[in-house]
Amino acid sequence: MPLLTILIILIVAGVLLWAVNNYIPMDSKIKRILNIVVVIVVIGWLLKIFGVFEYLRDIQF
Repeated sequence: MPLLTILIILIVAGVLLWAVNNYIPMDSKIKRILNIVVVIVVIGWLLKIFGVFEYLRDIQF
């Protein structure tokens, strides 16, 4: 996946999260949980894109 595509997806995800935080009235606890979930999903997606999960799967204990 090209780096420009990854950058565009990250920008779109950030803008959507910002819009949800600013324009949809929610309790602050729900917003915090939503922010944490989105950050974890984005980090997991980036790790998958860059092949970190495949590297960790090959490690034997």
